[in-house]
Amino acid sequence: MIDFSGKLVLAPLAGVSDSNYRLICRRLGADITWSEMVSADGLVYCWEKNRFLLDFSDGERPLGIQLFGSEPGVMGRAAANVARLAPDFIDINFGCPVKKVVRRNGGSSLLRTPELIGRITEAVVKSSGEVPVTAKIRSGWSERELNYAQVGRILVEAGARAVCIHPRTRVQAFSGKSNWEHIAHLADELPVPVIGSGDIFEPEDAVRMFAQTGCAAVMIGRGIMGNPWLFKRTRCVLDGNPDPGAPAERERLALALEHARLTVAQRGERHGVVFMRKHFASYTKGLAGGAALRRRLFEAVSLAQVENLFESYLDQAESARGESDTAITAAGCPVDTAAGVTDTTKSDN
Repeated sequence: MIDFSGKLVLAPLAGVSDSNYRLICRRLGADITWSEMVSADGLVYCWEKNRFLLDFSDGERPLGIQLFGSEPGVMGRAAANVARLAPDFIDINFGCPVKKVVRRNGGSSLLRTPELIGRITEAVVKSSGEVPVTAKIRSGWSERELNYAQVGRILVEAGARAVCIHPRTRVQAFSGKSNWEHIAHLADELPVPVIGSGDIFEPEDAVRMFAQTGCAAVMIGRGIMGNPWLFKRTRCVLDGNPDPGAPAERERLALALEHARLTVAQRGERHGVVFMRKHFASYTKGLAGGAALRRRLFEAVSLAQVENLFESYLDQAESARGESDTAITAAGCPVDTAAGVTDTTKSDN
């Protein structure tokens, strides 16, 4: 079984945590990765169409493949197919709040039927052979239906080897604050590793989650979208070293371009560049003039266009900083490079 103790893990993010992004996050400090959420129905009934969602390389390990579905038999068959690919573990999604998943009685919809959660987990464990099974849940369907502790016990009794909790309800979706007390309660209740998730956007957030909840590992989701350096920064702080801080513009856009090249190699140029638009939006969030850059990136259909846009943006940004420094010097003030950078990198969001 995977050792989750003290680990930082990449959340399963639909449309984001594909093989390319998992490789990037591993290189930048993620200890364990999760695949995107994969439909069990899709794998059982349309294997060839959905098989690409399971592609991974050894560089992404330790890796879990996450499945969702509502029929124990179908989930078992899908798990058997996945197990043949030898991931490090198979995860079951009982937490997704997205309407199209909930309408099919998948994800967090199943929190209303704990008995069915138990049967699904038993079917997946039985079909997975030597591959360990984990599960991801939410606190409950609503504030009136907080049953995470009950569901956690059912999961362990059914054979789950670790449980991840995002301590919001399905009704909350991603609004409000996650309730870390639920993570602490579950960690006290269960004899298996509990992974905490929710509201990790800075290294100090992960430090506090470990300290306040006693969780075995911290899962980072929305906080790493366009910001995989958060893993590296968080590991530095956890190890007692200074936070190296967010990367400069050039490093950020260099990684965005590397990510685009990987995606184009996988999906073809036009499709790959279009697919990258959501990632470009994340990579450029907070950059000075980022809104204007994004508008032009969203019109790009080739790598050459993306490269030219990035280089043009960086040239203009460096020129603007140089003009700012010159103006300060002419006014008889000492040049403060840090202040100049700060002034030109205000968020446009």
